[in-house]
Amino acid sequence: MFFNKKADSKSASEVLRADLMPQHIAIIMDGNGRWAKAKGLPRVAGHQRGMEVVKTITKAASDLGVKVLTVYAFSTENWKRPASEVKFLMGLPTKFFDTFVPELIANNVRVNVMGYIDQLPGETQKAVQDAVAQTAQNTGMVLNFALNYGGQAEIVTGIQAIAQQVADGDLQVADINEALVDQNLMTANLSPYQNPDLLIRTSGEERISNFLLWQLAYSEFVFLPQHWPEMTAEALKEAILIYQKRDRRFGGIKEG
Repeated sequence: MFFNKKADSKSASEVLRADLMPQHIAIIMDGNGRWAKAKGLPRVAGHQRGMEVVKTITKAASDLGVKVLTVYAFSTENWKRPASEVKFLMGLPTKFFDTFVPELIANNVRVNVMGYIDQLPGETQKAVQDAVAQTAQNTGMVLNFALNYGGQAEIVTGIQAIAQQVADGDLQVADINEALVDQNLMTANLSPYQNPDLLIRTSGEERISNFLLWQLAYSEFVFLPQHWPEMTAEALKEAILIYQKRDRRFGGIKEG
């Protein structure tokens, strides 16, 4: 399941199979701060560079035919970081979308945002809501931002919504199943691609950090050594090539 060695970039781009392309790729964009520190730069410089890399990877994924690209932009735990860093991170969506929305429209990419958006600063809320509205007519890949998102909180919120339906008499306990849980999670509007086929985490860390805990049940994981600001379109292809070599059985077995 785990991979830390770089594949040959040229071979990756040559042998990728369109019929095995992951329909939903989720990315934990790790290592911005460490990249900046290694270069003698402030941590915020890593975050700034990281947002530029999002643009590169978005266009690359769209060109490859990916249906949904989910990026973990800010977690519910990230509020614990220094106030100056959090303030900078909250300002990034405005800068990002101001420059990138025209390119998203040109590439037919639609923006979606999931998380506890109402808890964000007003300016940040407006930036993401405007991007969603401005790209709403696009019919290609969905660029899905997990912003002020946490997997455990998402599941609790979903359980509360289901419990309220039971309390209101609109639902029987026996009616609760996996499909109903899916419908009450923040990825419901991504159906039929709500569950990632491939999870990529950069910077060599091998954990999922409270990200899409329900949805990752049968995802393939690829852990890349490079920090997120070093991520390239070729590295994305390398990760997809690794994915395409996996034998996905979803708990069953394949005959022959």
